[in-house]
Amino acid sequence: MNPNTTTTAQPADAAVRRARIAVVIAFLANGLAFATLIARTPSIRDTLGLSSGQLGLLLLCLSGGAVAGLPLSGPLVSRSGPARGVLLGMFSVALGLALVSTGLITGIVPVAAVGLAFCGLGSGIWDVSMNVEGADVERRLGRSLMPRLHAAFSIGTVAGAAIGAAAAGLGLPLSVQLLAVAVVLPIAAFPVTRAFLGRSGSTAQREEETGERRSALAAWREPRTLLIGLLVLGFAFTEGSANDWIAIAFVDGYGGGETLGAVAFGFFVSAMTVGRMFGGSMLERYGRVAVLRATALLAVAGLLLVLLGGSTPVALVGALLWGVGASLGFPVGMSAAADDPAHAAARVSVVSSVGYTAFLAGPPLIGLLAEHSGILRALFVVLGALVLGLLAVGAARPLPGAEQAERAH
Repeated sequence: MNPNTTTTAQPADAAVRRARIAVVIAFLANGLAFATLIARTPSIRDTLGLSSGQLGLLLLCLSGGAVAGLPLSGPLVSRSGPARGVLLGMFSVALGLALVSTGLITGIVPVAAVGLAFCGLGSGIWDVSMNVEGADVERRLGRSLMPRLHAAFSIGTVAGAAIGAAAAGLGLPLSVQLLAVAVVLPIAAFPVTRAFLGRSGSTAQREEETGERRSALAAWREPRTLLIGLLVLGFAFTEGSANDWIAIAFVDGYGGGETLGAVAFGFFVSAMTVGRMFGGSMLERYGRVAVLRATALLAVAGLLLVLLGGSTPVALVGALLWGVGASLGFPVGMSAAADDPAHAAARVSVVSSVGYTAFLAGPPLIGLLAEHSGILRALFVVLGALVLGLLAVGAARPLPGAEQAERAH
């Protein structure tokens, strides 16, 4: 370290530590808000009287809102900073949850659909914003942090799944559960985002300092960025198909009740949390490419146990392996997209947009297949997504000099 910088290092380090805590909370809250809704998809289906195909189309509103928000998030974060992006996202999700609750209470499907669209829109903006902030904090710390940040998201999903399972067991209507979360989110938004590094340490400032501000459209013409997007798409489909359908798979495919569905979802997200908690050290030791290939094979094994295991205990073991296997694709993709800090916001936005196509296409595709062949057979399509992810894994290699630059921070 340069001796001349020691007088300013401590305040800077303190700001980074505060930002790290804040971004962890942002990831955690995002996961909880997501899971409190998704863990009880059977309740949405039954309350609104939907078939599996209709439920898939309804969930398309959630994914469609996210995909609509992602292209907006890059310019928003570049101009206003990730703090405002997360703030806007949290308020949009809160509004969406309130509308979904209203739709469930009144039985009006379009109201629930609009609510899901607002949830997706806010989640997309929130997602890119917190990933850009997380990548900035990771660079400043000089060590792998993104998997653990996504582990915080997974911890939030575990908490949301636990809340969902408990609420289902107690017979608490999903509408009441969603209203409670909708009230808490805006209260948490301001104290969390105030600790972000903001524009003073953001991608936007680096772009201005280096004179490298470019149109967000330029990132869409970069082969490496697009390949990272395909990598994230494959793993996101693997993750998202479980998020949306694993509860239904255990309810319909194994004859369980709603509580078993929530437990299976909890198994999956718990395994994802473990994979992300310990994934950072594995990435530092073996590198991105080797670790991603190994986790993809675990996901294949887990998926096959769920689909072909034949019994609930075996399928639950499969849910664990599926979760570990799907755990690192998204966070590693975000880190790879942000290797060059000058263009992190634009590239993360592109990669997220491509990756979220999985969440757009997945629900209706699996839902329609389930209508004709059953949910377990429909989930075989996930194997194709895993192959796509494996083919694009090489794009995750760090850019030349990226690792050395991180160590020099």
